[in-house]
Amino acid sequence: MQIEINASKRETQGTGASRRLRRAGRVPGVIYGNNQAAQSVDLNHKDLYFGLKNEAFHSSVLMLNLDGAKESVLLRDFQMHPYKPLVLHIDFQRVDANQKIHMKVPLHFINAEIAPGVKLAGGVVSHIVTDAEVMCLPGVLPEFIEVDLSNLESGQTIHLSDLTLPAGVEFASLARGEDQGIANILALRGGAASGEGEGESA
Repeated sequence: MQIEINASKRETQGTGASRRLRRAGRVPGVIYGNNQAAQSVDLNHKDLYFGLKNEAFHSSVLMLNLDGAKESVLLRDFQMHPYKPLVLHIDFQRVDANQKIHMKVPLHFINAEIAPGVKLAGGVVSHIVTDAEVMCLPGVLPEFIEVDLSNLESGQTIHLSDLTLPAGVEFASLARGEDQGIANILALRGGAASGEGEGESA
């Protein structure tokens, strides 16, 4: 399901204008890219604040409804108040359906509890990274990438090259010749958990 957000064109500029918008429950922002002029906008703070709590909001192609005209965008940056639950500013980038995009996508780790390195050797899963940059056309951008740990032994590391991606999607670092480790199982000091296995390591 595509996430849709509403925005209005913003004509006023400057610190004072932005402060007035925030007092009125609006968030100043900008839309740029795709060989078009940057457009200043403002958005409803409550909708935006709760949208930012959704993981998919950060890693999906969003549908921005700008005064009735819809366009596809990516969230590129946002600024929060240092200690208040307030969004101060937000940036979106327009996307072209025919142009590849670079986007960080979250990694969802599954089956850690049945991994031999955990279940038999009493090890602990360590997540080296929790997201990875992919390159693809906007229409095939995955919301997340699943990492199956069910076969991981103690002392082993799973790499980006071990993962299966949807058709048309590739890891940016692999394209650069860098095969990054993303998770491993660390053996606990003292060997296997009592009562299970003999603490064998791969």
